[in-house]
Amino acid sequence: MGQRQVPRIDGMAARDRIVPIIVACPLFLQNLDTSVMATALPSIAHSLDVQPLHLNLAITSYLLSLAVFLPVSGWLAERFGPKRVFCCAIAFFSLGSALCGAANSLPELVLFRVIQGLGGAMMVPVGRLILLRSVPAARMVAAMVWFTVPPAIGRMAGPLFGGAIVTWTSWRWIFLVNVPFGLLGIEMAMWFI
Repeated sequence: MGQRQVPRIDGMAARDRIVPIIVACPLFLQNLDTSVMATALPSIAHSLDVQPLHLNLAITSYLLSLAVFLPVSGWLAERFGPKRVFCCAIAFFSLGSALCGAANSLPELVLFRVIQGLGGAMMVPVGRLILLRSVPAARMVAAMVWFTVPPAIGRMAGPLFGGAIVTWTSWRWIFLVNVPFGLLGIEMAMWFI
């Protein structure tokens, strides 16, 4: 009594599908971003006037940032709440993406990739925590399908997406395209989670 009824779709609450998709979309962007740089390396190297091999620093700094900040995410979620931390994670990832798109040197790109990695590190475990707390155990397997497919698609689509962007526009758009999707993700998380 007094609780809002959630419409049902095919025997599963609509929220049980929406929440995993909302949580999975930033993970899609993260996986896309991890694999998209490979095809853009020559274009980035030419633009920043560095050897393509030196851009390994930008890739490694992102991955290292993911590893360093991952353990802190659980503590932050418990202290400030998963929804708030998840939205902040998307914001950091989007900010890092925008800064990467504006980078004019390799040190700038490396630093901005660390910021991007900070957001990415918090998105994954906090997103899973939100999923565990939002979806009943009886529907968890179905929810996990909705949660795992978009990131897998992002990982596979990255090289194709990166190649298309570099071919038709500037390499900067491989990062800048994350910003509107990040803002949309924050809005959806605030609304549905």
